[in-house]
Amino acid sequence: MKVIFNRSEISAAVAPLMCAVSGKSTLTTIEGILIEAKFPDTCVMTTFDLEKGVRITVEAKVIEEGSYIINAQKFNQTLRVMEGDEVTLTVDHKLVACIFSGKSSHKMSALSGEDFPNIPDLVSDRSFIVGQSVVKKMMNQVSFAMGINDQRNVLNGTFMKIADDSIMMVACDSFKLAKVKKKAELVNKNTNGNAHLEYKFIVPVKTMNELNRLISDDEDALMQIYVTRKHIVFLIGELTFFSRLVDGEYIDYDRIIVTSHRIHVKADKRELVSALERAALVTEERIAGSVRSHVKLEAVGELLKISAVSSAGSTYDELTIEHTGDDILIAFNNRYLIDSIRSCSEDKLTLSMSSPLTSMNIEPSEERKEGEEEIFMLLPVRMKE
Repeated sequence: MKVIFNRSEISAAVAPLMCAVSGKSTLTTIEGILIEAKFPDTCVMTTFDLEKGVRITVEAKVIEEGSYIINAQKFNQTLRVMEGDEVTLTVDHKLVACIFSGKSSHKMSALSGEDFPNIPDLVSDRSFIVGQSVVKKMMNQVSFAMGINDQRNVLNGTFMKIADDSIMMVACDSFKLAKVKKKAELVNKNTNGNAHLEYKFIVPVKTMNELNRLISDDEDALMQIYVTRKHIVFLIGELTFFSRLVDGEYIDYDRIIVTSHRIHVKADKRELVSALERAALVTEERIAGSVRSHVKLEAVGELLKISAVSSAGSTYDELTIEHTGDDILIAFNNRYLIDSIRSCSEDKLTLSMSSPLTSMNIEPSEERKEGEEEIFMLLPVRMKE
């Protein structure tokens, strides 16, 4: 195989490929990039760690066709330090890869492309087109609540529900829940005769995090999403990103969200986050092995008192609020509380509570458009007497 690349183009292509390279595996093939050079001028590059994968097509001058696997980390590092505008990659019959650029050359071993693991089918008769910015904004709102290594595997990701004109995302772990539903312009690309979009699936944590890096917040940028029984495929420009889905039935999230709270506090989002960040100087300090302390919220009349005490010291703040219902003293993990409040899209928000031991809902104070929803639920922590 012999291929000549533009150095800046190949470097830009390799960067997203790295997200699907396995770093801890006994299989050397999934630590590499599968490079398939085809006449006259295409080179398809694929990485796949058996859970998620990336495929990208790069323009190149193909002198000799071939299909080989090259260690991704070494290839990426070599491209970074090479000089010159062009990079020539050759692989000989002894599986020795050589990278030339300018007056420099670098050799490494390669593997036969036939040894690369089988890629799942990347085309489905079920697909739709959606704006990248819509998905990105929603992901940023719910991703903090995803479970990580939760015993219930279905919580280790984000549940997505797609309808003709809306997207809903739900993420939940043992302490917090985020549910966001938005109206969206979706283009139905089903080729199976189904005139409606009705999909439910769970996207794994790592896939969500990598997808967030790959997609743009440009409002004109679109992507096509293919859904299969076990996989999801994202077509983002020239790049194809695919992943396994989490297998299983998601929890009944509506059943665990309390909707009959008696105490409601309306507060300014920026003021509240600012006060909680000051409290974090105390709650997140680790001294002599002491664990993080909680933050207390006390709603009394038209005041919200925010306090925290730890071995590092103490903090106290007051905010003016609108308050209906009884006075209440309740405590939370401060970091979870900040993340939940930050995810709320409006400047004014409502905290709804019933008792110091029941969950609190955080919602925008403004009414949502019909068919839209935004709610963040957080469990309190038990206060020491």
